[in-house]
Amino acid sequence: MRNEGGGAVLAERERERERERNVFPRAKLSAILRSDWKNDEDEMNRQSNASVESGVTQPSSGESSPLVMSPWNHPSSPFSKSPWTNSSSPKTLPANGLIGSMVREEGHVYSLAAAGNLLYTGSDSKNIRVWKNLKPYSGFKSNSGLVKAIVISGEKIFTGHQDGKIRVWRISPKNPRIHKRIGSLPTFKDFLKSSMNPKNYVKVRSKRTVLRIKHFDAVSCLSLDQDQGLLYSGSWDKTLKVWRISDSKCLESIRAHDDAINTVVAGFEGLVFTGSADGTVKVWHRQLQGKGTKHFFLQTLLTQESAVTSLAVNIDSAVIYCGSSDGLVNFWEREKHLSHGGVLRGHKHAVLCLATAGNLLFSGSADKSICVWKREGGGVHVCLSVLTGHTGPVKCLAVEEDQESSSKGDKKWILYSGSLDKSVKVWRMSEQAPDLHQMKLLPAPSNYTPSPLRNS
Repeated sequence: MRNEGGGAVLAERERERERERNVFPRAKLSAILRSDWKNDEDEMNRQSNASVESGVTQPSSGESSPLVMSPWNHPSSPFSKSPWTNSSSPKTLPANGLIGSMVREEGHVYSLAAAGNLLYTGSDSKNIRVWKNLKPYSGFKSNSGLVKAIVISGEKIFTGHQDGKIRVWRISPKNPRIHKRIGSLPTFKDFLKSSMNPKNYVKVRSKRTVLRIKHFDAVSCLSLDQDQGLLYSGSWDKTLKVWRISDSKCLESIRAHDDAINTVVAGFEGLVFTGSADGTVKVWHRQLQGKGTKHFFLQTLLTQESAVTSLAVNIDSAVIYCGSSDGLVNFWEREKHLSHGGVLRGHKHAVLCLATAGNLLFSGSADKSICVWKREGGGVHVCLSVLTGHTGPVKCLAVEEDQESSSKGDKKWILYSGSLDKSVKVWRMSEQAPDLHQMKLLPAPSNYTPSPLRNS
């Protein structure tokens, strides 16, 4: 027999024992994210050293708890009040946890983008779904290409695809449910004009040349610099391209890495960061040049064997975070001249996605969990909680401030997590939540067994 929700705890204990016995070696990954995931097993063989069941099964009631390692939420229900509020503890803890789940049996979720009360999801079904208040709201479909990245700039939505194309959509002013495709990058006009000049072609393989302004392999990542009106795209073709949003013109094409680019993020003070399957994180600096801009290589922050799979920047604190296929999160701090700040150890398998909000960092992994970190004074990070509930790798994250629940002394955030289990889960997180070490010092209900800590 076991207590309700005890399955997740026992499973976590067993995984912890296995980690201590070094059952999960860190394997080198030279071709991370180089598959369109025709089945779960094949994708994870390419993405990380984790293995995943092919197919999605519905968990039993005792295993479907959104919470995990976070005793302020009762394991039996995501909507029940924290058991700690009824204990002898004098302090009432903020309620963190799962708000709801959205599932459509049409493909694995590869990309997310949040804008106000709308959520955009991309999958290998080629569909972009729009959700509002946890319910289907709208949707639109591209002709081809798994949707690997989504970013939103005003009324424009940019989507990056497996077929190497960047498609541009616009919300109809008459009906916000309707999204019309208004073009692609590069534009047809620029493509024709560029193709007339032999100098605009570059050699990519033996006896093959392509236009410099067009990606010829999967567009794996997109990032916006709203202030400068720029869009950055990274691709498995190893190039970083810079686009001007106003006229969709390609300003630059940079051969940035020796292997596929998996992630790009526009940062602070004109810096742009790229991460690659070649194991490096590179820094590029935007400089004014005449009427335009040009990006120059500044430095390499990281060189390692494991593939770099995700990057995120906290603009306010000027910190850059990097997730890798070895399950680690490294970070660098601008106030210390981009010196290495430390390593966060919370996952057993590849860190596939990162997101920041306020003083929080969220890391999603191939181990199906999400670690919630809080940055404190002196660059110290503590693990507030570990969120579980997905039955497949957590592939993408998006976060928005919870305007209705936030107060002056306690900001709350809505976190969206997309998974290869074909679901999107929605969580509410508070910056004032106690960390796992603090939770162990509080009196627990008699029927609660604490889970092992996993923060570094």
